[in-house]
Amino acid sequence: MRVSSQWSVVSRSVFLLTLYAVLFVLCIPATAQQGRIARIGFLAAGYTSGPSSARDLFLKGLSELGYIEGKNILIDYRYAEGDASRFPELAAELVSLKVDVIVVASVQSALAASKATKTIPIVMAGSDPVGGGLVDSLSQPGGNITGIANPSAELGGKQLELLKESFPSFSRIAVLRNAASPVTKQQLKEIEGAGRSLGLQLSIVDAQGPKDFEKAFASMKKNNVQALNVLPSAIFTVNRNQLLEKVSKASLPTIYPHIDFVTAGGLMSYGAVRSEIWRRAAVIVDKILKGVKPQDIPVEQPTKFEFVINLKAAKQIGLTIPPNVLVRADKVIK
Repeated sequence: MRVSSQWSVVSRSVFLLTLYAVLFVLCIPATAQQGRIARIGFLAAGYTSGPSSARDLFLKGLSELGYIEGKNILIDYRYAEGDASRFPELAAELVSLKVDVIVVASVQSALAASKATKTIPIVMAGSDPVGGGLVDSLSQPGGNITGIANPSAELGGKQLELLKESFPSFSRIAVLRNAASPVTKQQLKEIEGAGRSLGLQLSIVDAQGPKDFEKAFASMKKNNVQALNVLPSAIFTVNRNQLLEKVSKASLPTIYPHIDFVTAGGLMSYGAVRSEIWRRAAVIVDKILKGVKPQDIPVEQPTKFEFVINLKAAKQIGLTIPPNVLVRADKVIK
């Protein structure tokens, strides 16, 4: 009986050790099991030397999953330096490096990546894949692209609604858009419908980067607009300091597509919570590195949105935000 008991203990120990070993292997990315560290390509519109909230949020999401850059994951960064025309060459560079997955944050960068490769998985973080013609549908993306969507067209209408609620007497609103974006047509359709329902006169202004800001704001002044609604665009985000400077000089109450503009000095923003988008993007990247094919991963939609107000910015241009609007804000910067 004693010998049998001893063998029983040994058997259980061997079984547990085997089980732990199997679980450990299953948790390792497929590329690591093949004897090398997984490699991610990160394609963004920003500047190489500048701060990047997108990069930082993505790295945070990866770290929560156990990935540490330089230790068990390698990341090749490519930045367009505020010039969307550079996306194709940068996407081609990442493909030539044979990365395991490419992460993008805009429709324009996603389109460039999709033209550069039909085999390397592409993960979008907060773009409009259907409006941009990147996927067949959200539930069945097909091809090599998946990720997190950002319903930019619908958000533009909500931004306009919040702007009108904040300043009920305003009727002439400028809408700043990036005409080069593939989703501009859908954005414009949505926001024009929202403008009609709110009884607003909209002045549509185009800009594809800082070089167009002077002309854009001259047009706003000519049309005597009372406020500005900035539609989502990666080019506006990476050049937000130049845009905020123009807005400040024009003393225009402005609503932006996400919080980065407000923390940099803008008045208010409404959009999907960026930290959540990048956290989910990291989760999808993790799935792909473990062997799941992108066509088998449905495109997710954001579930968390935030309305942010900067009272300091309001004070600088002599505005008072109504109490009924303030109570709706998820964050108030004082």
